[in-house]
Amino acid sequence: MARSLFETREYPIYFGELGLRALDESLRNQDYSSIFILVDEQTLELCWPILHHHLSSIGEAQMIRIPTGEEHKDLDTCSSIWQQLHTQGADRQSLLINLGGGVITDMGGFAAATFKRGIDFIHIPTTLLSQVDASVGGKLGVDFQGSKNQIGVFAHPKAVLIFPEFLKTLSKRQYLSGFAEVIKHGLIADSELWEKCMATPLANPEDLMQLIYTSVRIKYRFVEQDPKDHGARQALNFGHTVGHALESHFLMDEERLSILHGEAVAAGMIIESYLSYRVLGLPHEELDQIADFLFALFGAVALRADEVVAILDWMRQDKKNTHGQIRFSLIPSIGSYSIGESCADDLILAGLNYYIQRAEMQNKED
Repeated sequence: MARSLFETREYPIYFGELGLRALDESLRNQDYSSIFILVDEQTLELCWPILHHHLSSIGEAQMIRIPTGEEHKDLDTCSSIWQQLHTQGADRQSLLINLGGGVITDMGGFAAATFKRGIDFIHIPTTLLSQVDASVGGKLGVDFQGSKNQIGVFAHPKAVLIFPEFLKTLSKRQYLSGFAEVIKHGLIADSELWEKCMATPLANPEDLMQLIYTSVRIKYRFVEQDPKDHGARQALNFGHTVGHALESHFLMDEERLSILHGEAVAAGMIIESYLSYRVLGLPHEELDQIADFLFALFGAVALRADEVVAILDWMRQDKKNTHGQIRFSLIPSIGSYSIGESCADDLILAGLNYYIQRAEMQNKED
């Protein structure tokens, strides 16, 4: 059975109905001057009624509204949050509750951590992606000039609530986007979790809560070892060096359909598994297993051969790079990791072309 509470050193993470009641009781014992709820159009419509019904302690909370979407995760939107907090009378004893996916939790946490030099905030992630990723770690920030998470801070929420009821509001595509991060945690740290992901990609609610709980514990293990992301925590970037480049590339091309974070990371994990095979000796059968499963679950990102150099250029802007070299977190085998691996440009291009060729094979089979 999934647990209702996971205590980190810095804050509690509440799970499910029992966790919600515990958070409600905790808020009743606080003395905040005012409470604000950060929402976008989707979470205001779909998730706020659920939260308001279950969390009576928030009383007459005031709404802070922003547009929906990664394209709005920038300083302009952050300025709008600060302006709304200021206009509605927020002070240093106020609380900001971030109700939404990763954009809301990343940007809302950043806005709270910097408003009046810091007010308390709580994350209530409403997507699977944000529940297993943004809920742990204290990384907050916004995109800048098209590149992901270039401006930000490290700061911890007062609490996190992971409530499965919100997942019913997700489309299958949004659900799978979050499942990519669960898969990643299995690939870098827990081969048993990887096996469970392959067996139950569309888990029932009870099994899903256990997968979420396991995934959160894995991520926190890395965060606890390396709070500021200088060492072991970088293992969590597996799939993200390529994935962030794909996201930025598609986001900046207004004529292309955007891709979700998990879709980009799934593609990134295939490509970086190929690099792991070439650089670290990841067994070929494990490379095939990873690629086959991720292509079957996510399909292929519409990457063309004439775009691979542009993707490589986006990778040059990755925050993990040092001394002008693109750095990767790779896997020598399923369930293990190696950080700080550099790859030559021609090898990275080979990885991108491997993905394109495998995608073409997959499309023919379909």
